[in-house]
Amino acid sequence: MKATIYDIAREAGVSIATVSQVINGKGKISEERRSEIMQIIERLNYQPSVIAAALTGKKTYTLGLLVPDISNPFFAEIARAVEDQGHQLGYSVMICSTDNKDERVERYLSLLQQKSVDGIIIGTGIENKEMLKPLLERDIPIALIAREMPSLDVNTVVVDDFIGGALAARHLTGLGHARLAVLAEEARVSSSRERVRGFMQTLEEAGLNREDVIVRHCDYVVEDGKRKALELLSTSGRPTAIFCCNDLLAIGALQAAKELELRVPEDLSVIGFDDTILASVTDPPLTTVAQPIGSMGNKVVDLLVQELKKEADFKQRVVLRPELVVRRSAAEPPSGS
Repeated sequence: MKATIYDIAREAGVSIATVSQVINGKGKISEERRSEIMQIIERLNYQPSVIAAALTGKKTYTLGLLVPDISNPFFAEIARAVEDQGHQLGYSVMICSTDNKDERVERYLSLLQQKSVDGIIIGTGIENKEMLKPLLERDIPIALIAREMPSLDVNTVVVDDFIGGALAARHLTGLGHARLAVLAEEARVSSSRERVRGFMQTLEEAGLNREDVIVRHCDYVVEDGKRKALELLSTSGRPTAIFCCNDLLAIGALQAAKELELRVPEDLSVIGFDDTILASVTDPPLTTVAQPIGSMGNKVVDLLVQELKKEADFKQRVVLRPELVVRRSAAEPPSGS
């Protein structure tokens, strides 16, 4: 049978109030007595009720994390970093996959409020940002990761996506590519939009015409990346290099090249974005723009917990710098291209 606070009090010969003070680190109780009670708590494996804490208005030491799809390696790695840092600071994390659909976002936000989470980290796209305002009005802290919402005064941790796109463009133009294509999420996704903008501006600075660059928008999945890449590579004057705004799209492009019997990188160069665990195990290993995923997860939890503890007087926007990781999926274009 699960131990209760009454069992602890009876075993220790103290009042329930005293046990509660020990659990919450309060009260004028001697260290010797506090240690005795804590030993009983551990021996009986007592777990304080999160629901009871919520009903009394106390912290539940739980955080919510909203991501588009936990099966996506980038968001899986984000979730692991958030969970690990939360554990270090004494918080559990509830992870919700939204598929970037507002109705699922709304349902999960309602669920997380019912569970009385102390704060919520959002790493998913939200079109109707009005649904977040009730949380802020109830003083439930929100922090953003890998997303921007300039209209909301909340802590935000992002990578410099513009610089990431620029790094990819410099690498490809440095190799001598001029016939280029881009696979990206819809322009409404701020991270994807900035990656494309950085890529295009850098091409212009290198003397290339952005009108000559083919941009295809697609879903954030391997299958759609492959489908769009097949379209690009099945035409005359096909691109010699494709910049993909995430690693999953890049893997789709690699699959398309293989199906068309094009060699990577001899016939086609491919660059991804994220540097998830998959990037190093593709054939060939993927050149990609690396996001500092671990640092992003750690930082967003730190900012949210600081806000919960009222240790910060203002919200922060932390922008981390990406790095190009050169592997073997990009090389000079075929001779005569």
